[in-house]
Amino acid sequence: MTYRMLSEKEIDRELFEKFIRHQRVTKCWRKVNGEWVIKDAPFIDDWSEEDYRTLILCLKNTVCSGGFVYGAFSGRSLKGFVSVEKGLFGGEQRYLDLSSLHVSEDMRGKGIGKLLFQAAKEWAREKGARKLYLSAHSAIETQAFYKAMGCVEAQVYHQGHVEKEPFDCQMECAVS
Repeated sequence: MTYRMLSEKEIDRELFEKFIRHQRVTKCWRKVNGEWVIKDAPFIDDWSEEDYRTLILCLKNTVCSGGFVYGAFSGRSLKGFVSVEKGLFGGEQRYLDLSSLHVSEDMRGKGIGKLLFQAAKEWAREKGARKLYLSAHSAIETQAFYKAMGCVEAQVYHQGHVEKEPFDCQMECAVS
């Protein structure tokens, strides 16, 4: 695997040619009466062509606005990526928004996500953040990964994220 920053001009549909988003979800964390509980919530998470178009526009915007987009490659094939938006928020929390972290289904469990997450933390620290903020998928596997990375429930919720993805878990992770 090789890891590197992505440029705006290379972020296109072809970049994702060998990327497999597919995730079979059976159980998710849900907040019920102020407590986190595991609920049955079976579905398959995958991206449509419209989702890819939106993702590409978002990643290009992140690069063009001074944010961080970093990829993991097997040969010339993108197999994982992470993005962090520029612009601190959350007052004393000094958050930077980890807007995406995905590993291709065929490469999960090999430490790629961990390396991408660490790169995002390092970039955020260099930009003056105290913490990464993430609106994370509530699947139990996704939550196990983020908890292993040191993430906890966010002290301050980003209302825009909550409204956009009400079932996500709002999390933070210290970058130091």
